[in-house]
Amino acid sequence: MTIPDYQSIMLPLLEYTADGKEHYFRDAVEAMAVKFNLSPEEKMELLPSGRKPTFDDRVGWARTYMKHAGLLESTRRGHFRITQRGREVLSRRPPKIDVSFLSRFPEFNEFSFRRRESIVESDQRIDSLNDTPEELLENSFKVINQNLADEILRNIKSCSPAFFEKLVVDVLLKIGYGGSRQDAGRAIGRAADGEIDGIIKEDRPGLDVIYIQAKRWENVVGRPEVQKFAGALQGHRAKKGVFMTSSSFTEEAKEFARQIENKIILIDGRMLADLMIENNVGVSPIASYEIKKIDSDYFTED
Repeated sequence: MTIPDYQSIMLPLLEYTADGKEHYFRDAVEAMAVKFNLSPEEKMELLPSGRKPTFDDRVGWARTYMKHAGLLESTRRGHFRITQRGREVLSRRPPKIDVSFLSRFPEFNEFSFRRRESIVESDQRIDSLNDTPEELLENSFKVINQNLADEILRNIKSCSPAFFEKLVVDVLLKIGYGGSRQDAGRAIGRAADGEIDGIIKEDRPGLDVIYIQAKRWENVVGRPEVQKFAGALQGHRAKKGVFMTSSSFTEEAKEFARQIENKIILIDGRMLADLMIENNVGVSPIASYEIKKIDSDYFTED
């Protein structure tokens, strides 16, 4: 079963509280997971940021939306219960509770209006209100980065092969490979073997080295090219290599790299663009936003 959206969780969550007792949020999450028959993998699936399980986030926002509508209320940190209004709603046996249903309550309309004002027009679908605020923000961030990655690839494909080789070394240095930019730069294009474009230290002391192949190609890189690179590594008695391309690799090339004894990492254009964004290579930050949450300890009185 797929993970339900937060609106689908509203009615089952309200029914869960129908006993009038105080309920702990974690217990509610587990009860909803059973209700929707989620697998362990679905329960552990994370938001794009990797900071929080998707299902936990959706249960949390189902609770928040119903609190703003006056159907639920917080009792203490991490605990909540049904209100008199919530009992009245359940007594009418609604077939479902969603944003449209909650809009009959003025308190919710005020909250919903503030949320709608905060949604920036973008490429998102009209049903974006099915997403929680965290999902909406992270999906917007994902769209922005996807568009930026596309722009990066267009620029890469218009640059010279020599510039692409330099770019590859810049990325490798940024993600933690050792040595200096000058050392790596001197290795580029100086190797005797035409299938090796450069050499970079694996760490700063230079206990081992990584051999580099950088191909600014439009066509897909196939197994023969990866085989040639592997043969060049053997000729240098090297064990490790990184093959970067501005295009992509065939499945045969990927399978060959997985099977051979030498460790060859294949990085295609999309992965390269993502690494550039993550490590600020060829891009510049223009804005930063902090996501904050309430500090419940601060409001706890002795």
